[in-house]
Amino acid sequence: MKSRPIGIFDSGVGGLTVLRQIQNIIPREDIIYFGDTARVPYGNKSKQTVIKFSAENAHFLAKRKVKMIIVACNTSSSLSLEHLRGVFDIPIVGVIEAGVSMALQVSHSMRIGVIGTKSTIASESYQKEIRKMNRSAKLYSSSCPLFVPLVEEGILHGKVVNEVIRMYLRDFKTRKIDTLILGCTHYPLLKPEIADYLKGITIVDSANAVAQYTKSILTEQRLLNDQKEQGREEFYVSDEPEGFKRLAKLFLKRKIPNPELTNA
Repeated sequence: MKSRPIGIFDSGVGGLTVLRQIQNIIPREDIIYFGDTARVPYGNKSKQTVIKFSAENAHFLAKRKVKMIIVACNTSSSLSLEHLRGVFDIPIVGVIEAGVSMALQVSHSMRIGVIGTKSTIASESYQKEIRKMNRSAKLYSSSCPLFVPLVEEGILHGKVVNEVIRMYLRDFKTRKIDTLILGCTHYPLLKPEIADYLKGITIVDSANAVAQYTKSILTEQRLLNDQKEQGREEFYVSDEPEGFKRLAKLFLKRKIPNPELTNA
C-alpha cells in the first residue's frame, strides 16, 4: 500500500494547487491527477449530478489502485464526500474539512472569514463544518466570482486585481476577523495580493491545509511512501488536454507531461 499513488480529482485545473502543495510537503509520493474538464464547472450542477460525477472520478482513480483520494473540488467536497466514504474503503479527503480544521488551529479570536465561489458559499458547507468542529466560532463569508476568471487568464497582479480584491474583501476589515480561509483551489494564486490587502490577518490556503491533512493521515496509517526519489506524476483529463497543459504551467510554474485524454 505504501508504494501506491495518491489520487486527486477536480472539475478542472484548480486542484493543481493541491498537487503542488502535496509535492512540497510529501515529495516522495506518486500522484495521479484527474481533471474533469469536459464537465467543468460543477458549481451550477444539481447535488445528484455532482455526486454522480464525483463517484465516476473516484472510480477512475480507484481502478488505478490509489491508496487515498483527495477531492480537490470545493463543490464535490461539500456535496459528495459522505457518499464517497460510504462507497470506497480507502481514505477520502476533502478540502473543506482540512481548511476549517487549520483555521480553527491558528485563529485566536475564533472570528473567521471564508471566500469562495457563489455555489460554495451558497451551500454553507464551511458554516456546517465549522459548527461541527467548534460551535462557538463565528464564520463570515463572501463569494468572489471574478477571482477564478482572473486566475485562469493569468491576471494575478496589478490595478484590476487590487480593485476586485478591495470590492470583495473590504467588509472583512470591519468584522474583526483574524483568519481568512481561501475556499477555492484557484485562490492561492492570488494569496500575496489578498494578504497585502488584509494585513495582519492569517490566510489559510485550503491547498496547503489539505496537503498537511493528507500527510497526517498517511503518517497515522503508516502509508507514507518511503522511496528515495521524487514521486512520479500522471495527468488525465476528460477534454482539451492542450488547454489543461497551458493552465497547468500557470498553476505549477513548470511544464507537465502531456495529459492523457480519457472518458473516466
